[in-house]
Amino acid sequence: MPNTKASVAVAGTGVRSRPRAVLPALCVTQITSWGVLYYAFPVLNPAITDTTGWPASLTTAAFSAALIVSAVVGIYVGRVLDLRGPRAVMTAGSVLGPLSLFIVAAAPNLAVFTAGWLLAGASMAATFYPPAFAALTRWWAPDHIRALTIVTLAGGLASTVFAPLTAVLADHYSWRTTYAVLAAILAALTIPAHALALRAPWPPAPEGLHHPAAGPDPAVRSRAFWMLAATFALSAFAMYAAVITLVPLFLERGYTTTQAAWALGLGGAGQTLGRTLYATLARYTGTITRTATLVGLGGLTTAALAFTPSPYALLVVLSVLAGIVRGNLTLLQATAVTDRWGTAHYGRLSGLLGAPAHAAAALAPFAGALLAAPLGGYAPLFALLSAIATAGAITALATHPRQHPSQTATPEPVAGNTAQVE
Repeated sequence: MPNTKASVAVAGTGVRSRPRAVLPALCVTQITSWGVLYYAFPVLNPAITDTTGWPASLTTAAFSAALIVSAVVGIYVGRVLDLRGPRAVMTAGSVLGPLSLFIVAAAPNLAVFTAGWLLAGASMAATFYPPAFAALTRWWAPDHIRALTIVTLAGGLASTVFAPLTAVLADHYSWRTTYAVLAAILAALTIPAHALALRAPWPPAPEGLHHPAAGPDPAVRSRAFWMLAATFALSAFAMYAAVITLVPLFLERGYTTTQAAWALGLGGAGQTLGRTLYATLARYTGTITRTATLVGLGGLTTAALAFTPSPYALLVVLSVLAGIVRGNLTLLQATAVTDRWGTAHYGRLSGLLGAPAHAAAALAPFAGALLAAPLGGYAPLFALLSAIATAGAITALATHPRQHPSQTATPEPVAGNTAQVE
């Protein structure tokens, strides 16, 4: 049984409990949840469509629908997290995830297949990064950047571990059996970890830019909030469309599914590498510059993949570089609320801020599959995605928050960052 005996650390104005089991547990569950619920699909989708005869646009639409459900449910999950903590939410999500994948694996038709993915979307909302980030931000603030980095370093390995593993399983078994095996792995690793490791008392919300009693409404109504939401939505659309269509891009260029899966997986290793760099980047850059630069680099790496057909080794390098940028973007989004508005209503604000990005990420796989043919292939699609990311870099320049008259406190700094807001 995990050791949940809390250590105590003095942070700012009060005492915080930091349950020792939380970090290793969330590292394992983020790798597994992302790997099984997200990264297995782009590897298995070609086999799904070949075996069943279901159109790729419709199977991808089912997966996109799961991400839309995740975006909507995530708003409610954020409110529950602020009030009650992560244990019940994340445990329920880790039960629902395997159940949904068993339904997907056994689906006799496209309707049941889609229903399984809709349930998977609710699981994603309760088990992916946002609830983990909310837990770490409350338990570890104001040094939460370290905890966030550790968990996202582990989470970046999700595609590295599960894309090749999924490809190996698919080489020996049907896609249905592969999903059933992955669902069993998901249940075995995430259910006990969330149920046993997240039992520590949930500390009260600290004072940030808003006193807890003031509520999150001033931030939500601000121009900076909505411009930031637009920035993350544009970036998420481009990034997730590129991730999901990377395998088809490689297949279109004559590479094998295994080669494509390794490129996708090594991109995940790039994410892990990128996250080791974020603390240094945050120390020497301001919030607005950092946001615009990282979103813009996402567009640049996507363009490089669009215009580089070979050799395979160079494409793998570009995939790794794109992963490095994605890794930094994950931490950028994880700290966006605290950088601008503090931690008092982190779950609620993150849920609202992330909803447009999650919706864009949800539409991205379907839109990518739909647009590839009329655009003339996946390379032109990647060029379009690069332009969309560049538009996000431009909107990022308008995400500086203006202080509300009722706001008298200063935001809690991210550890080691001396230039949080420009």
